[in-house]
Amino acid sequence: MKQNQKTVRMWMIICLLFSLGLATTENDRDFKMCGTWRHGNKSRNLKYDLRTGCSKIEISANESTLSVRGSITAKCTQSSSIQLYSNPLQNQSHFCVIWEPLLDLLIVEVNGKNHILCEPKGLQGTCCTDLSQGKIENAGLFGIVNGSIHGDIIRYAVMELYTFEGDSINCKEKFCDEASQKSRGPNMIENAVMKSNTKGRVDLPCAQSTVIEMEDGFTGLNITLPAPRTVAPNMIPSVYLPSCLKSKSRIKSKVVCTYYKEQKLFQGGKSDSTLLGDIVGLSVENEIIQNLPEPVKIRFHHLPLPANCSGRCVSWDTRKDNEVNWRYEGCATVKINEGETECHCNHLTYFAILVQVEQKATVRHLEALTFITAVGCALSLVSCLVLFYWLCKRRIGKKNQTSLVHRGLVVAIFILCLFFILTGTMANVGNKTVCEITGALLHYSLLSTLCWMAMEVFHTFLLVRKVFSSTPPPWVFYLGGFGLPALLVGMLLSIGEIYGERKIVPSENVNGPYHMCWMLENDNSRLAHYIINIGLLAVVVSSGAVMLFLVVREIRNRPDWKKIHVAFLSIWGLTCLFGTTWGLGFLDFGPLSEVTLFLFCIINSLQGFFLMLRYYALERMKKKDDSSSDRSSSGSSKQHMLQTHEKS
Repeated sequence: MKQNQKTVRMWMIICLLFSLGLATTENDRDFKMCGTWRHGNKSRNLKYDLRTGCSKIEISANESTLSVRGSITAKCTQSSSIQLYSNPLQNQSHFCVIWEPLLDLLIVEVNGKNHILCEPKGLQGTCCTDLSQGKIENAGLFGIVNGSIHGDIIRYAVMELYTFEGDSINCKEKFCDEASQKSRGPNMIENAVMKSNTKGRVDLPCAQSTVIEMEDGFTGLNITLPAPRTVAPNMIPSVYLPSCLKSKSRIKSKVVCTYYKEQKLFQGGKSDSTLLGDIVGLSVENEIIQNLPEPVKIRFHHLPLPANCSGRCVSWDTRKDNEVNWRYEGCATVKINEGETECHCNHLTYFAILVQVEQKATVRHLEALTFITAVGCALSLVSCLVLFYWLCKRRIGKKNQTSLVHRGLVVAIFILCLFFILTGTMANVGNKTVCEITGALLHYSLLSTLCWMAMEVFHTFLLVRKVFSSTPPPWVFYLGGFGLPALLVGMLLSIGEIYGERKIVPSENVNGPYHMCWMLENDNSRLAHYIINIGLLAVVVSSGAVMLFLVVREIRNRPDWKKIHVAFLSIWGLTCLFGTTWGLGFLDFGPLSEVTLFLFCIINSLQGFFLMLRYYALERMKKKDDSSSDRSSSGSSKQHMLQTHEKS
């Protein structure tokens, strides 16, 4: 019983699919009148008399003749008689009259055999369509029974004559309108072009096609697609058809290459992407082609893409997707230059191949990050001025190398914050030279800050470890903190095309990028960034982390460290002093990347403020502990060596 139920269900599904297939076929026909021809058992024939024009078509039948006559064609003028197969035992035959005005194609089907009365002669502009029922004449014993239009019964009774009247319209425009309203519109266009029995160019308002016939010995072909006159010749796509497209089992094969300038046939797909404009459809007659050993190449010409966009080749397989669904599989994107992109695809058949634009990596919360950094830099500027005044005041009347190193770092941070605030303003000035100089100065101040942090690490190491009996002269620190960055930036300026205007695109508004003067986005700039910036940062952060560990271990037994807030303040101050907070830049990945980015901007933009806060706290501690200050000034105890450094 269950097996029978499964069989019944299976047959129901098959019948449903078959009926849907018939509906699709019938919908592709502009006119299809069918019926049962009740005739005698003697010889029978099909008579036709067709003329150009658009008045009417008459379909009639009697005992021996099925007739089709009238004026509905665009170019076809035919008049003749066809002898039909006669079976003495058969007194009725099923027939259909099929009219496709776009192709100027008229077919009469009798008992499953097609008789082409008018063959396709290209796609027609003005044609006779929208045939509607007119005069009907009753018959006696012989005639047409169960006459129908697209499966809808008109008359069940025996009729001798059916008359249908038409209207003359622009067939190509109507066809394009119908195609644009259907999900498989591109298929309709390519099928119509394939059936048009035309070689070479075929024009439609919605597409331009070229039909190529591949014969034995086909070695491949480069073609420039036909396009509307409004398209500049240098912007028309071109296609390379490889020799492997030609089937060895066929003597001849047709390939249709179609150029679509309008995108209304391809609405849908990825909502976060935009079609670049030109679309190319490729199909081979009665074949599904995939996994080609040599790819088909489609070259698109376009305007240079915005900095926040990139082009990728995609295709739409209408056999898999009823709706537009662009896929990346099967196509490789080859960038020829800024205005040309080539798609190498290993498949085709009723596909549209195009370049799709998608957003490159953008910066989230750019406006908030810029505001936070600007406020932090402004606060650090004021803090650096105050701290520099304090350090100069303490220098009066005494030689102090520690104060010298601190002052160098404070000046470097001040210059860095100043140029970071000015870089956006200088970029909007619009002068290339000004922006290049500003970018170089910003880079110099960054390198100088990192180098002075390295000087802090080096100087603290000398204090803690007592490597030399005498300290290096001041010019060594100036050379390392200010001289080395100047040398590096000077070398980059001599290379050229390193500094200039840089655009940073916010994800919230890709059309409103932030302009700044910094290192450009080219190969030389990237190489300089990774070798100099990242390399120096890695050295400073790693050596600073090691030095921080050594210093904390050296002074962890000091009485003042019994207090939690003093220990925290000292570690935090030393962390900023030794540049280890810049190590957050190496943690910008994964789910915590946004948090890391905010912490990086907040902490490093406020470095000047944190250093001033640390110095102020140490001054307060010094006044409360005169005895400790006396011991540190003598410099005799290794344990208190850092205390001298801190209070200086």
